[in-house]
Amino acid sequence: MSIAVLVGVVTLGGCGIRTTQVPVDAGPAPSRVPCEVSGESITPQTQEQGVPVRVYLVCASQLESVDRTARMPGEKGVDSRVRVAQALLDELEKEPSPPEHEAGFATYVRGPLVLTGARKGDPAGTLRLSRQPEDLPAQALAQIVCTFAESRAAATSGSVLLGGPGEYPPRAYQCSAGIKERPDEAVPTLGALPSSSAAP
Repeated sequence: MSIAVLVGVVTLGGCGIRTTQVPVDAGPAPSRVPCEVSGESITPQTQEQGVPVRVYLVCASQLESVDRTARMPGEKGVDSRVRVAQALLDELEKEPSPPEHEAGFATYVRGPLVLTGARKGDPAGTLRLSRQPEDLPAQALAQIVCTFAESRAAATSGSVLLGGPGEYPPRAYQCSAGIKERPDEAVPTLGALPSSSAAP
């Protein structure tokens, strides 16, 4: 081997470039921002004829709102607040659309759940679920309360008056910032409400 070739080999060896058999993990490829549905994504819910609504789903262990278009029941003689609440409840029961699922959204509300209005003796604005609210998973109740609280289904005080099918008095539930951050915890309430003659 000539001196020139030998010098060239030594030079290349000293430049710091070495082969390696250790795989380099550069991390996953960039993906859609979690808990954010692309505005260009047209979900099956938004293809239906209806009115724009906002519902709360669970994403990254928190409550996050998504916009949908809900179909309002048209039963005659049913209070408009009950119809709005039922439409929102129906949306919460739906599995997230593919874009929502890809963004990390999930729902804990499982049907069938049916709503009725206040009974005789209930405070005005009471909504009665076909299941006792406290028997629902904490995340499901948090979804329902926060969705109702920011809609026409809320009582005038901003709280949500919910009861079940039994004779237990309704309770006033509140959608707090804390429950949005930790929906797996108990939803804050104002306790059982006294009977009222406001409902017929």
